[in-house]
Amino acid sequence: MTALTLDRTPVRVLRDAWRVVASAPITVILSAIVLAFLLLAAIAPWLIAPGDPLKADPLASLAGPSGDHLLGTDENGRDVLTRIVHGATPSLLTGLGASALALLAGTLLGVLAAQGGKIVDSIVMRVVEILLAIPGLLLVLVIIAVLGKGTINVIIGIALFSIPGYARLVRSEILVIRQSGYVDAAVSLGIPRLQIIAQHIVPNAIRPVLILATIGIGQAIGTGATLSFLGLGPQPPAPEWGAMLASSQGYFSVAWWTALFPGIAITLAVLSITVLGQYLQRRLDGRTA
Repeated sequence: MTALTLDRTPVRVLRDAWRVVASAPITVILSAIVLAFLLLAAIAPWLIAPGDPLKADPLASLAGPSGDHLLGTDENGRDVLTRIVHGATPSLLTGLGASALALLAGTLLGVLAAQGGKIVDSIVMRVVEILLAIPGLLLVLVIIAVLGKGTINVIIGIALFSIPGYARLVRSEILVIRQSGYVDAAVSLGIPRLQIIAQHIVPNAIRPVLILATIGIGQAIGTGATLSFLGLGPQPPAPEWGAMLASSQGYFSVAWWTALFPGIAITLAVLSITVLGQYLQRRLDGRTA
């Protein structure tokens, strides 16, 4: 029966996604940008910007781009390039962590709603509807007010308001898949219900959820930067793109580079991941534009 589920398993989805990425110049460019940011987060702090992002040099404060400081320095004389490179880690960690947590929790809730019977389905979906009724940013602010500031709590807050979308999508996919012939065949063969759910239903429901998660990473990075701009993310002097924008507000007229380059980093990361996810979604759904 496993062969019946290969059409839409995560392995097939990833293979299809790779074919789509390699089929158009725009997706190749977007993928290269995304990989570059991942490289920055993983190894670039040691290879490209080995300096200390926290090291202040008052004598070099607000120095413009030069050979010594390619992207200039901030109000405390810290190298902007070094801080942008080191800031990729918390920014991408927020996006990846929030999306992974929301994907896991949303999938579990979706499976529970679709397979748990009418009463369980009703309870789960009422909870989902309540979460959907609360503005996302407000929900994150409440979570941070309860748990405190910091990257981990920002991840939890963003994940919490992202869960309903995954849960509803998984539930709707499962309700359709349950009517499929291969599921009926598995039931007729006497395969245990949990095994059918784990091996046949969930793998076949995961395709649109994975694409949604890709788009969600970009949105989570943008939301995380917004919260850091408001002072709710990593606390100074930790390097983080949104926090760098916040600290540059009073110096933009005399030191434009302190805001421009962190802003470019946020824009490139969010747009490249989001647009790539949307393009994959259209192509894998059979649409060409």
